[in-house]
Amino acid sequence: MAATYREYTPAEAAAVSGIAVKTVHNAIDKRIVSTATSRTGGRALTDDDLLHLKLWYGVGSILSAERRKRLFDAIADDPKAETVRADDYLIVDVARARQQLAARADALREAEAAIHSVKGVAGGDAVFKGTRVPVRAIAGMRAQGAAVEELLDGYPALTTRMIELAEIWTAAHPARGRPKTLSEQGLRLKESKKVPLKSVSRPSAGSHS
Repeated sequence: MAATYREYTPAEAAAVSGIAVKTVHNAIDKRIVSTATSRTGGRALTDDDLLHLKLWYGVGSILSAERRKRLFDAIADDPKAETVRADDYLIVDVARARQQLAARADALREAEAAIHSVKGVAGGDAVFKGTRVPVRAIAGMRAQGAAVEELLDGYPALTTRMIELAEIWTAAHPARGRPKTLSEQGLRLKESKKVPLKSVSRPSAGSHS
């Protein structure tokens, strides 16, 4: 994990661990992971909590509560252990989980350093510094199936890494309220198509099946 201490919101924890935010809250409610109260009054998770969360989602959910506790205790007793035996048949690759979390945490920090909001630029929405590229729009188009090559063609200021950062940043900072339309985001559809609905034929009153 990263050497610097950091607290994560549930949304940030979800983005780093690759788990749905609803699952993160579920794990907190079930006390799978312990949380503190952040300075803003919300739930706060640590790097250790993220490791427990990832392991619980990956393998811990199939373990009994007692075996899961033994797994977490073993990790706490030997934080540098690369593998930990969860039971007689299951050995957990803790080092791999730490590496994955560290890479995602570094990406989130990189994204937060590269993205900001400026009044009067893109309607105040988050953009990459030095550009007018809307971060949420890029992540939204990726989520809807847009290929990286299409986005790079449409936004010359973008790089492949910036697209990756847009995805993790948006996951860590979900938008509040009603999603903005394309026009509100300064975007425009290239084409639109109306598709007529097929009418459903109903049997006449005198017909029999």
